[in-house]
Amino acid sequence: MSEAIIAKKAAIVEEVTEKFAAAASAVIVDSRGLTVEEVTNLRKQLRDNGIEFKVIKNSILRRAAQKQGLEGLEEVFSGPTAVAFSNEDVVAPAKILNDFAGTVKNLEIKGGIIEGKVSSVEEIIALAKLPNKDGLLSMLLSVLQAPVRNVAYAVNAVAEAKEEVA
Repeated sequence: MSEAIIAKKAAIVEEVTEKFAAAASAVIVDSRGLTVEEVTNLRKQLRDNGIEFKVIKNSILRRAAQKQGLEGLEEVFSGPTAVAFSNEDVVAPAKILNDFAGTVKNLEIKGGIIEGKVSSVEEIIALAKLPNKDGLLSMLLSVLQAPVRNVAYAVNAVAEAKEEVA
């Protein structure tokens, strides 16, 4: 190989390494057998949620994962491989890809990375079943409001009881 080709591949490996480092989560899938319409629909859903979806050669993924210190991903880098990178929302790529895999038979989740740690298919699917960030925040807000709401109800009940007595 010429030095120019080697330099170009090294730059690609460096770019993928940076994507792994910056990603809150990355889900690795095999999208072999999807129709053009299905892939277009999937890419649109991912793009609308700020997720980058790329098909990358396995040799480049192996080198980038090794460079980033992500041990245990070597076995998932076989066959056609695509990666969904999310820099902000940890749950979104897993949720979208898992939901899409439920509607289409040819999408297979192979594994992934959650906050810098290698994750199995089971962990990715478990993550997909969690509510997204907004859902979790609304649950937290509801839990935090409950005591205040209960105190307000109690004060209101006492005030109503005193009005009835008077």
